[in-house]
Amino acid sequence: MLNVGIIGASFARDAYLPAFAHIDGAKVVALASGRLDSARKAAEPHGIDAVYDDWEAMLAAHDLDLVCIATPTVMHKPMVLAAIARGAHVLCEKPTAMNAGEARQMLDAARAANVLHMIDHELRFNPTRARIAQMIHDGDLGEIRHVNIANIGASWANPASRLKGDWWSDAAMGGGRLGANGSHQVDTLRWWLGEPAAVVGQALTVVPDRIDKATGAAWTATADDLSHFTMEMRSGALAQVFMSGVAAANIGNLTQVFGTKGTITLNNADEKLFFARAGQGFEEVSVDVPDAKLPGLNKGVWNVSVLGALRELTGAIAETRALMQGATFVDGLRNQMVLDAVIASTKSRAWEDLDMDSAS
Repeated sequence: MLNVGIIGASFARDAYLPAFAHIDGAKVVALASGRLDSARKAAEPHGIDAVYDDWEAMLAAHDLDLVCIATPTVMHKPMVLAAIARGAHVLCEKPTAMNAGEARQMLDAARAANVLHMIDHELRFNPTRARIAQMIHDGDLGEIRHVNIANIGASWANPASRLKGDWWSDAAMGGGRLGANGSHQVDTLRWWLGEPAAVVGQALTVVPDRIDKATGAAWTATADDLSHFTMEMRSGALAQVFMSGVAAANIGNLTQVFGTKGTITLNNADEKLFFARAGQGFEEVSVDVPDAKLPGLNKGVWNVSVLGALRELTGAIAETRALMQGATFVDGLRNQMVLDAVIASTKSRAWEDLDMDSAS
């Protein structure tokens, strides 16, 4: 039986713990959060008695085979390094780190300790997106010319929509749309299309002046609430991503893939996949997602797909083998290099070249 520890209560409650309930051979034995009451509320429904408001105390008190980290980005590196130092395999949430330098330290430490390492880009375990990857790789779409991805929401549009001190709005904590959603988009595009050669884009704070929705106190957001970038892939394809949390209405995530032989569209609102061959109309080619029917899993592509990631990671640990699927810390470093380049492009207002081979 693998002993698992989790740091971070919110995603543990929503995704990790419901997923572990469907994994034989792994047991969550401890959970830590910045607030002890949050840890207790997440742990009690799953029969977890060992709860902490000190993650270092949790690591010291238990012999853990796997540590799952779902905390503000600024804490990823110290937590990952501490877990690795105690011999644990690690699953870390995205974005990987505050910058590529930290991501490199995490990768180097995991390799030196010979532990398995995964970044929770759970969409790699979603059957619909795996179908897209297969269609691209099988040549059903021909040569990919361009990809458009839009992720538009309204959750940050109202200046009074966020609490003062919200880490997602704090650049010093690693918040912002670019890291929260852009890291997923970069990872998916690399999975589908291979490595990028250059990127241009912006990470912008459109609504910096905010009001605490509970107290009415004024405060200033520093993290990006609107980001966009275009990646020029080594293949020659262009991939455009536009993400906004400050629209007046939600339209969710829309993905379009354009090739010489066909086009794919996918809308997260209904998760229906459509394919049109050149000169023909669109036909639905959606695939079944069996895990979505399992009891106890929260709805939504993110929560459901986490189960596949945890199955692969715990299976690899139990079988003492390498990961066969998923994003490793190598992918995390490469994704972080792209995010860092978008930040640099925001300042330079120019294309930034990417040396992805240096991240190996």
